[in-house]
Parts: sequence; C-alpha cells; structure tokens
Amino acid sequence: MTSEKTGGPEGRGSGGEGDRRGGAAWSEIVSAEPDFAAQVQERFGAFTHHVLGTLRKDGSPRLTGLEADFRFGELWLGMMPGSRKALDLRRDPRFSLHANPGPGTDMAGGDVRVSGRAVEVTDPETVARYAAAVQPPEPFHLFRAELAEVVRTSIDDPYMVLETWRPGRGLRAVRRKSDDSPAEVM
Repeated sequence: MTSEKTGGPEGRGSGGEGDRRGGAAWSEIVSAEPDFAAQVQERFGAFTHHVLGTLRKDGSPRLTGLEADFRFGELWLGMMPGSRKALDLRRDPRFSLHANPGPGTDMAGGDVRVSGRAVEVTDPETVARYAAAVQPPEPFHLFRAELAEVVRTSIDDPYMVLETWRPGRGLRAVRRKSDDSPAEVM
C-alpha cells in the first residue's frame, strides 16, 4: 500500500502514515491549524540551520545543528551517515528542534520549537523521492518527524503569547504580561 503524502509504503520506518504512536504528521497540523502552521513553517524557513536536541547513550542531551525540511506533508530531518545525532535517534527517537532565533533580540516571527519522535525512513522509493526533490549529499540518513508538540512564543505588546499544539488537544494559547496579573487562556 502506498501513502499519498510520502509516496512510500505505510508503516514504521517507511515514511508512511502507519504507527504514529501518538505523534502527528506535519500535514495534520496544517489541516487543523493552517495559520499557526504557516507561522511555524515560515519561522523555520527564515534561516537554514536550526538546533536539534537528541539524547546521548547516557541520557544526557546533545545539541547539534541541522537543516529541517517541510515537504510532502511531513517534517524531514536529514543527516550525514554515521553522525552522532543520527546514531542518537536510532537508539532513542525522541528529539526537540528549535528554529534558529536569528540576529538581535526582536524575535521576528516568534520563537518556535517542535518535539516528538524521529522515525528513520528506509523505504527506497521514499528516500529516492526525497533525494530527487532536495538533492542532498549522498548517502544520508532520513528521518520523518512524528510531532508530539509544536510551540510558538511571540510578543503582542504588552503580552507574551505562548501557543502550543498537541495531537488530540489542538491549539491552546496563553497570554501573559510581565507583571503579576493572571495569564489569559485564549
């Protein structure tokens, strides 16, 4: 069976829709909250390199640079073969990805991060489709993100706005001032 979103067979490790284990494809977020998804994707698109958090064998965090790619309804993470981050994700697929905040302190477009599980894609058709579209240096590891949380923090003076999307819960927004006034849930 072939998934329309990725062009590969369904199931874990294939790039398809099977076995999401509570995580969501990027296309699910786009369908549920198109404006929010566009803001997040635009923020990631503002810069090429972002910061990936993985877990080392001893459980301590590892931060490394990464290029993230939104394509075919998915968030893809591509890596050099044998890289530490790829080996971390093979051992423990949990990750966080923080969009490059850019220069200065204005946080144009907000502060954006996603987290979830990275599933390595080994299906030759899916890998070939991705490689044809992106033309990365080969060989490479390719992971598909199963998103458990997408967060955008922005300023809407005088408020700091924290928007959080989670599968099954949808989008929740909280506005706070920098004083002792209570937060407003929107």
